[in-house]
Amino acid sequence: MSFLSAQLQDIAALPADRPMTMPGAFYTSQEQFDRESASVLRRGWHCLGRVDEIPNAGDFFTVQLLNEPLIVVRQEDKNVAVLANVCRHRGMPLAEGSGNTKRFVCSYHAWAYDLDGGLMRAARMKNAGFDAKNCGLHRHNMHVWQGFIYVNLDSAAAPFVHPKLDALLANYESETFRVAHVAEEVWNTNWKCLVENFMEGYHLSVVHPETLHGYTPTGLARKLESGDGFTSYAANYPKTIPSRGMGAPNLTQDERLRSTLFALFPTQVVSQAASLLVSLSIFPMNAGQIRVKWTLSAYGDDLDEDTIAARIALWEKVNQEDREKLERMQIALASEHALSGPLAEDDYEGTIRDFQIWLAAQDRM
Repeated sequence: MSFLSAQLQDIAALPADRPMTMPGAFYTSQEQFDRESASVLRRGWHCLGRVDEIPNAGDFFTVQLLNEPLIVVRQEDKNVAVLANVCRHRGMPLAEGSGNTKRFVCSYHAWAYDLDGGLMRAARMKNAGFDAKNCGLHRHNMHVWQGFIYVNLDSAAAPFVHPKLDALLANYESETFRVAHVAEEVWNTNWKCLVENFMEGYHLSVVHPETLHGYTPTGLARKLESGDGFTSYAANYPKTIPSRGMGAPNLTQDERLRSTLFALFPTQVVSQAASLLVSLSIFPMNAGQIRVKWTLSAYGDDLDEDTIAARIALWEKVNQEDREKLERMQIALASEHALSGPLAEDDYEGTIRDFQIWLAAQDRM
């Protein structure tokens, strides 16, 4: 066991009223990142996007997850598949970006695959060792939940099951939200830093005084449910602010007066409000760099186009504010003086402790 692994186990075992942070090396060490890539990240369920990004048969988008290039495609039967974006002939990528197609044709030697990944054509392949039936694209382990598409690179992964989170989100009808905005950015920070940042209300009033403090002040943050593989908290609204949308009919008054933030470990963080659903999918690249794909979705016709445009602009600003802080912090975390420090109480940073406990359990596997 490495020094950082041993320290993670020690910190995860601390009493609940004495939580501590991990030292800076936990976020800056490439050796630590390589260890995580081969274990917790390789075994984890990762959100790739929303199903309504690919509404029609043949619609697709591509993703790079760790060292695996992926194609996410809507098939003829309307199901979604996640295929290896690697030609079975010589390993050439088959697609890039997004679009619509009837088949994936390799630009190197013109091998062609159908939307299920089956090999349709391989010109001039007459060798006895060639069998088209054994040359289909690998189909990755995938799952659709609440309108999100997930993949797991481990074919023997445990099923995607989160009953406590299902119950927490039941009234929002998250699966019915329609995507209104998709964007991707590269951030110079560690993947765990963004998970922890998004999932604690302690920084809201300090980092976002103009964008978030007015309707989700730090003082109203309250810890919610946690369980195997997830954590959550409520960013409650002052009762004096204007309505931010009615949302689904079964929402409680409390649910209409808060954003329910949750993390599905290892790499998805989400803000679910009555009429707005924002998700950040984190794609770790190395110890100090991530690619972030974020989507913004709206409930029915609750919000008009001008309001949606204003919410997109707001979230662009919020993400910029967080990114600036995390990129500055990433530099300082490399210091020998970036030592373990105390966390705030449960309502403000208890979600970070949940993340630590989960990571420690994964590290023991």
